[in-house]
Amino acid sequence: MAVYHFSAKVISRAGGSSAVAAAAYRSASRLHDQRLDRAHDFSNKAGVVHSEILLPDGAPEQWRDREQLWNDVEAVEKRKDAQLAREVEFAIPREMSQADGIALARDFVEREFVARGMVADLNVHWDIGEDGSPKPHAHVMLGLRKVTEEGFGAKVRDWNRTELLTHWREAWAEHVNERLAQLDIDARVDHRSLEAQGIALEPQHKIGPAAARMVGQGLKSERFDEHHAIARANGTRILANPNIALEAITHQQSTFTNRDLAMFVHRHSDGKDQFDQVMEAVKSSPEMVKLGKDGRGEDRFTSRAMLETEQHLERQTATLEARRHHGLLDRHRDLALGRAEARGMVLSPEQRGALEHVTDARGISNVIGYAGTGKSAMLGVARDAWDAAGYEVRGAALSGIAAENLETGSGIASRTIASLEHQWGQGRELLTDKFVLVIDEAGMIGTRQMERVMREAERRGAKVVLVGDPEQLQAIEAGAAFRSIAERHGAVEITTIRRQSAEWQRDATRQLATGRTGEALAAYEQAGHVHVAETREQARTALIDRWDRERQARPDASRIILTHTNDEVKEINDAARTRLRGAQMLGQDVGIMVERGERSFASGDRVMFLKNERSLAVKNGTLGTVEHVSKTAMQVRTDDGRSVAFELKDYAHVDHGYAATVHKAQGMTVNSVHVLATPGLDRHAAYVALSRHRDSVDLHYGQDDFADRDRLVRALSRERGKDMASDYERETAPVSKPEIAPTPEREPQTRRNPFAGLRFKSQPEPTPPHASPLDAAVARYARAVRDIERMQDRGLNPIVSQRQAIERARRDLDAQRPDGAQDAYAAMRRDPSLMDEAAKGKSARAIQAMQLESEIRISADQRADRFVEEWQTRTRQLLRLQKMGDHLGADRAAERIDYLSKSFHRDPELESRLRMRSHELGFKPREGSSLSRDIQDWIGRSRSRGLER
Repeated sequence: MAVYHFSAKVISRAGGSSAVAAAAYRSASRLHDQRLDRAHDFSNKAGVVHSEILLPDGAPEQWRDREQLWNDVEAVEKRKDAQLAREVEFAIPREMSQADGIALARDFVEREFVARGMVADLNVHWDIGEDGSPKPHAHVMLGLRKVTEEGFGAKVRDWNRTELLTHWREAWAEHVNERLAQLDIDARVDHRSLEAQGIALEPQHKIGPAAARMVGQGLKSERFDEHHAIARANGTRILANPNIALEAITHQQSTFTNRDLAMFVHRHSDGKDQFDQVMEAVKSSPEMVKLGKDGRGEDRFTSRAMLETEQHLERQTATLEARRHHGLLDRHRDLALGRAEARGMVLSPEQRGALEHVTDARGISNVIGYAGTGKSAMLGVARDAWDAAGYEVRGAALSGIAAENLETGSGIASRTIASLEHQWGQGRELLTDKFVLVIDEAGMIGTRQMERVMREAERRGAKVVLVGDPEQLQAIEAGAAFRSIAERHGAVEITTIRRQSAEWQRDATRQLATGRTGEALAAYEQAGHVHVAETREQARTALIDRWDRERQARPDASRIILTHTNDEVKEINDAARTRLRGAQMLGQDVGIMVERGERSFASGDRVMFLKNERSLAVKNGTLGTVEHVSKTAMQVRTDDGRSVAFELKDYAHVDHGYAATVHKAQGMTVNSVHVLATPGLDRHAAYVALSRHRDSVDLHYGQDDFADRDRLVRALSRERGKDMASDYERETAPVSKPEIAPTPEREPQTRRNPFAGLRFKSQPEPTPPHASPLDAAVARYARAVRDIERMQDRGLNPIVSQRQAIERARRDLDAQRPDGAQDAYAAMRRDPSLMDEAAKGKSARAIQAMQLESEIRISADQRADRFVEEWQTRTRQLLRLQKMGDHLGADRAAERIDYLSKSFHRDPELESRLRMRSHELGFKPREGSSLSRDIQDWIGRSRSRGLER
């Protein structure tokens, strides 16, 4: 993660400051101060790589001269304690080149400050630290007064709002992260305080060149001392509790490399000695877990807390999967299907299969649906069925617009997950065993948040339905929980695309969903929907031309323009408004100040809401058309037909809505889409952008971004899926697994294997073409077990190739699901028919039985339940055989009971549970004796009684 720093302060005479002197120092120049009649000369200062005055519209051109500008500021301020300017300072990611860093700062200053009417003096410094690493940052001096053609007007108090500073801090982080992604730099920043992120470290102050120079001259600098004191204190905190570092690093990524750890420790330690100590402390901490190597051959690590979170999530979903409390009668489904057909909605066979899956008895159901497959329509029918059966259905999603789309598409009352968690924390709106919780866009939910939701559902007995597509936009926080759950517990897939009207476009969407981005682009290119220009600016112009022609040809059709960054969104919005203004489609412009700066709105403008607001019933991403706008208020007709009116002093989170980022578009469906491709796109974003349309999508790009088509394809095919700690094989001592060996009741005779040394070509039974990785692994394991069982039935030892096959199958199954082979073997021993079914590729029942075995393995109480059940069954069998005089059969039954009793040697917790339930076993434990010994004595007495008869 790159370094985040953003601070603001006021330069005032009360603090002994001069605006001219401050500007001279920050720009490394010589300026004459007319008020003090002296020169401030800092022209020998090193490290300043860019200086520029940026003026708002209507400002006097003579202010391009820095000396003139700040002398005019000094002249207009008469008070001896006057506030002269605001200074904003922010860190530029050192991963960027100087040119990219300067452009990053300049774009932000223009958008956030100059667009609001401020005059800005931008200076970019590229200092070099003591360790030789760059410390790039920017200083921005801002005027405090309104600018007119005559000069400075009144001070703008609105620029002092705390909310505005909060917005700037967040906007800078968003701006940096967008540009890092655009440049394909694997780093991110977080604007939140360490405390807000749950990280027990103190934030550090930035060391400026002046403080560093004072120290170099042997002078004392309080700021320098404080900076290093904080770093040293943070290092001491980490030495005392290395888990602090692990919690911070795994906040947005489940795993990390040595380089990630070294960069973090460097920021939070003082000097080489403490750096080495902290690195050693973290790396030797029992809380740090070494995983396998990633695709680049680098070692990856995680924290034990992250592993435990994933294990908790696994146990919770296993428990939900094993429950069978939410089944519906066929008549409820039939009634819902009938109502849907009466409305003209006929579900496809895949949708009906998904409907049956989500409405069956299990406590968790997963649905993976490609973009535009009608997941919401299927959920609407499921809602009717659940309602008919008396269940209460609630919807949730990570973002407000996704929750709104779920509610609109399915009729399920929905809200954000954060809102639900807040209500649960207050003891309100708690789930019950009569609730069904439907979570849409589940692929965007991080592991920790998913674990909290599953914990609540498991505790309250609710059913959970996860719906999404792991190949679309990835989780913001650490982990890929939905993908992991779907792989472990299976999912029903809906692959029949319904959104696009043309069959070839539906094929292209399937190609995007399955990672064949190049094939999809080739299809659109062949149909004339991929357009190249020499530059991005020309590509943007061509996009607007095409958008405008289509708007005129089909004025009633819905449409959206998509791109990767907010900067591009603003450029496109401005260009679209210019076209509409030229066509006299807009009313009179009204200039108003909104959260992203000064904007002009008119009746007829498309707008997007940028913040959830329950009182207005709008979400972040809601689109609409302006009906009326004034300096103080706005009335908008949302796309779902509601009229929303609000005062701008209460809600100013709006912007033009002709274009949007791809992240805002997940879950959106419109008639036509226009995409401007920039280098920040990857295959997940490309999949979303190129699948939002019903009728058409056009992709535009410039050759200054992508020199040729191959580079475009490579960029839009990049895999950036998030990982889980469980994706890697732990580098620990191997855990012993149960051998596929004969049970005591069928001891094979030792004899020479007549097939020793021979290799057989087996004809594996086919796996269904759409089988999940877990289905395929279970089928391979079942075939391997069955082959060994057949050899043992003939009294033969398994041959070498069969033992190798079972080992490979065991490893593959355990890779798909921890302890999967153990659970599968236990399930197939209890029900041998599962083995044959799974071997033929029908693994659904076997996987269901594995879930139950997993739950029993985790719960001592359930292991006790099973023991009592098996004990009672086998003892009844033993007594029956003895009564019949079948002494051989009785001996075999006694051997089975003896084998059952040996489980105590491996499971003392089970013995403890059973001592309290000895009455169910048919005898009373003797004082001072172990339960295992009592069982052995009971078996001996039973055999004696059998012999006596």
